[in-house]
Amino acid sequence: MKYNTTRDPLVLPEYGRNVQRMIKYAISIEDRSERNKAASAIIELMGQLNPHLRDVEDFRHKLWTHLFLMSDFKLDVDSPYEIPKIESLQEKPKQVDYPKSKIKYGHYGKYTASILNKSKDLNDEEKEFITKTMGNFMKKQYLMHNNDTVDNNVISENLNELSEGNLKMENPDEDLVATSSLLKTLGIKNNQKRNNKNYHKHKRKHKRN
Repeated sequence: MKYNTTRDPLVLPEYGRNVQRMIKYAISIEDRSERNKAASAIIELMGQLNPHLRDVEDFRHKLWTHLFLMSDFKLDVDSPYEIPKIESLQEKPKQVDYPKSKIKYGHYGKYTASILNKSKDLNDEEKEFITKTMGNFMKKQYLMHNNDTVDNNVISENLNELSEGNLKMENPDEDLVATSSLLKTLGIKNNQKRNNKNYHKHKRKHKRN
């Protein structure tokens, strides 16, 4: 009986040991045409073993890359794609700089401020539409972070501030969706009822004690 610790390590375990054995055998085939046929057959098998790769753009290219990787780039066959270099696969990704822009109201998100900042380029009809739309969006975002209540005037003031005075809500109580409706949409209303029920239950129990 052989243990996996005594066998060759699996480069890509998702293809299994049998596929790796096939690749090892294909490397040993001296006739190039036969070696090409063996490589094509292995590619078809690899595709069947990992059907999820079919959803990946240019999945056959990925299969061929995996084939060369598992052969330690020793398989000399005619690939329909450019054979990757081992250096390119070992290259570390470039470091992505952490965004340094400051967000005044974190619960509204970075893009909310960016959208409102561009409102100065809109005409009156577009401003009226975005005022109501973004106002209700901001109220929803506010309630997601503070699922109790919010003053409509606060949303109106924040909207005006973030748009640098370009958007003004004349009647916040009329333009904004009712808080109870938004809480219900967010699934917070049921939580509040449950919390209130538990609170009163514990309160009654405390009085009895």
